[in-house]
Amino acid sequence: MLLPTLLTDLLFAGKERDAEIAVEEKNPAMAELTEGYAAAILKKAGLGGSLRAFADRAEALAGADCVLYAGDPQAASRFFMDRSALEGEPEEDGAKEAPRGDSPLEPLVHAENLGLTDQARVNGGLEGLLHALRAGQAVTELCDAMEEACPGALVINLGQPVARTTEIFLRRGFRCFGLGRTPLKGANGLDTLTKRLNTRTEDTKWEIAGLPGFSFLIRLEDAESGKDWLPRLKKAAREGELGRLTKRWLEWWDALAVGDVTDHAEFLPAQPDYIPEDKPEFGETVERRKERILYMNTVREQGADATEGAMAQLLLLSKAPPVRPLRLALAVLRGEDTELPAVVHRNGREMPQLSPEAVVETTLRLEKGQPEARGVRVPPALAEVMAEIDGVNRLAARAAMGDREALREYVETDPALGGLDRLYCMDVTEQLIRMHRDMLPLYAE
Repeated sequence: MLLPTLLTDLLFAGKERDAEIAVEEKNPAMAELTEGYAAAILKKAGLGGSLRAFADRAEALAGADCVLYAGDPQAASRFFMDRSALEGEPEEDGAKEAPRGDSPLEPLVHAENLGLTDQARVNGGLEGLLHALRAGQAVTELCDAMEEACPGALVINLGQPVARTTEIFLRRGFRCFGLGRTPLKGANGLDTLTKRLNTRTEDTKWEIAGLPGFSFLIRLEDAESGKDWLPRLKKAAREGELGRLTKRWLEWWDALAVGDVTDHAEFLPAQPDYIPEDKPEFGETVERRKERILYMNTVREQGADATEGAMAQLLLLSKAPPVRPLRLALAVLRGEDTELPAVVHRNGREMPQLSPEAVVETTLRLEKGQPEARGVRVPPALAEVMAEIDGVNRLAARAAMGDREALREYVETDPALGGLDRLYCMDVTEQLIRMHRDMLPLYAE
């Protein structure tokens, strides 16, 4: 679903002339559709340029100035394999072909007592680690190819879990910025909170800072009058109007969680009123993919200027994710002076309470395309928790690159495993790794 907004931001908002776009697409039918759809959009824009789809990764990457990565290999099927294992249930259909190793993961009969059912999380805890290992293998293979084909390319990373995959790109020496699930949207997203105040986000000045999936609203005031809106929101939170999790964390850290606050809970010990989603959404559903193909085909066949084609394009744009990776890429590559919200990047001095090596999510200020630190601060107790979570995020990235000591340290220090038997968790982790050994060659032995 990214391609429509990518082309719109590149051609109509960015006015980029004679752009050469390459897409890796191994399905011949989808490659033909992608090229035909893009040709119709390029024709409407009238700025020249081309889009070609390649089955061969090296051809797609050759000489690239910027690489946009949005992969998350087999995320849904592998998640459900692990969830079934952690619950001590039989595998679901569709996951049976994966090899189980010499020592299959036996039903964890004490899972409920140990809280391991709660560890079936997308980004944190045990399953967050396995997710990072699998995603990290794909990122590592991409980095290997990029070192040959485009070693100086900028990377815009949307691959989940974004804090951990971004760290891998950075550790491999690439200039990388990430975009995760934006804190501007969601049940407690900034847009929702400003509507609650009967105002609009664009009429406010605000500061959101933290880690990917663990961000907090630090400042919110009326852009014209300077009125501070935070006291009113905090009052609502203390009265339980923004949910029990938001209320609890405000009491702990004097800060307002923002975005989908259940994401925050994934990085913390088990919460009494939080149960991880049993069927989280990974990428496009089958229904959305069919719908996207239908609309893209309409644009290809009718043209982007025709009534049906124009309507299909509007529907594609209306269903696209809210993140705008090409706007970020163009700002960096063109050396612009601008600010972009909710960007994942190396900390440096942006949040001075955290390590300079931390991977943070803040508004990115660019001066001539280079990040300019703003010195954003959060309440001290919250900064301590963020430092712990960032530490395990970077350990997970190192583990995904084959560092077994980092794997062990992750299990020993992850806050999400608080209250659990760490030795038992390490044993479970090793069994889960064996279950996915076909995707984890670095841990094959």
